[in-house]
Amino acid sequence: MAKKRDSLGARLNRGEIAYDFIGNRKLWYGLSILITITAIVALAVRGLNMGIEFQGGAVFTTPKSEVSVSQAQEYAEEASGHDAVVQKLGSGALRIQVGGLDTAKSDQVRSELAKDLGVEETKIAAELVGPSWGEQIATKAWTGLAVFMILVVIYLAIAFEWRMAVAALIALIHDLTITVGIYTLVGFEVTVGTVIGLLTILGYSLYDTVVVFDSLKEQTKDITKQSRYTYSELANRSINGTLVRSINTTVVALLPVAGLLFIGGGVLGAGMLNDISLSLFVGLAAGAYSSIFIATPLVADLKEREPAIKAHTKRVLAKRAAAAAKGESLEDGDADSDVHRDAFDEDEDRTAVVGPRGRRGRASEQRG
Repeated sequence: MAKKRDSLGARLNRGEIAYDFIGNRKLWYGLSILITITAIVALAVRGLNMGIEFQGGAVFTTPKSEVSVSQAQEYAEEASGHDAVVQKLGSGALRIQVGGLDTAKSDQVRSELAKDLGVEETKIAAELVGPSWGEQIATKAWTGLAVFMILVVIYLAIAFEWRMAVAALIALIHDLTITVGIYTLVGFEVTVGTVIGLLTILGYSLYDTVVVFDSLKEQTKDITKQSRYTYSELANRSINGTLVRSINTTVVALLPVAGLLFIGGGVLGAGMLNDISLSLFVGLAAGAYSSIFIATPLVADLKEREPAIKAHTKRVLAKRAAAAAKGESLEDGDADSDVHRDAFDEDEDRTAVVGPRGRRGRASEQRG
C-alpha cells in the first residue's frame, strides 16, 4: 500500500519544504508600494465618505416601507437640498442620513418624508448630530493611535531590537493605509465603528508580526558561531516555520468577520455592521500579509547592513564556494551538527594552546 502523502501544511511545519520569501522581497516591496500609491491617490481624488457623526446632520429611521432605497434617497434629497445616504435595514425599515441640517430644517425634512413615504410623522425617528462630536472622536482616535505606535516601538525595541521595532511600525502604517484606501475605493461610510475597527486591527497585525519576530530571535541567537546560514536565510526559515500558524489564525479570525460583512451587512441589510466589519476584514488580511512579506524582510535588510552580519555573510558564502569547488555539499539537516562542530573546533584550538601544560599538571598530580 502506498504511503499517504503528508499535507502541504505538515511539510511546511517540519521544514521539509520552504518558499524563499526573503529572496523575493523586492517583488513584495514593489507590490506593497503599488497598492499604497493607489490608496493614496484614491484618497486624494475621491476622499473618504465621512459619516454623519463627523460632518453633522440628521439621521431619520422610518418604519417598514415598500419604498426602494433609490426612491427614498430621491425623496430625502428633494426635501433637504443636500445629498442623502439611505440604507435598507434588516427589518425593512430605512435609515436616511442627511448632512448639514439644523433643528428647524430637520423637522421640515421629517414632515416631507412622512408625506412622501406614506407614514405617520411620529413614526419617523429623527436624531440630530453635531459635527463637534465627530471632531472630538477623531481627535481622540488620532491621540490613541499615536500613543499606541509609540508604545509599540518602545516595547519591541526592548523585547527584540530597534530594527524590528522600525519594521513593525512600517508594517502597521502599511496596513492602515491599505484599509483606508479600500474604504475610499468601495465608498463605505467612515463612522465611529470604522475608527474602532481600525484601532482593533492594529493588535491583530502586531500579533502575527511578533510571532515571526520571536521565532527569528531564537533562530539568530549566536548566529556568528555557525557558518552554515546567513541572517536572511534564517529569517526565511522563521517565516516558513510560522507560516502555517499565521495562516490558520488569520483564517479563523477572518471567518466570523466575513460573516458580519457579507451576511450581516449584505444579506440581512444591517448596514451599520459594514462600518466595523470591512475595516476588520481588510485589516486582518493586510496584517497577515505585512508580517510575512514586509516586516521580516525589512528586518533582514536592516540587519544585513551591520558590519558583523556582513562579515558573517561573507564567511558563509566563502565556505560554500570552497565546498562547491571541492564538490562537497552542505545539507540542511546538518545545521545543528555544524554549530557543534564549530564549537568543537574552537575547543580544540584552546586545547592546543593550554593542553600540554594541563597534561603535565595532571601527571604531576599522579606522581604526587
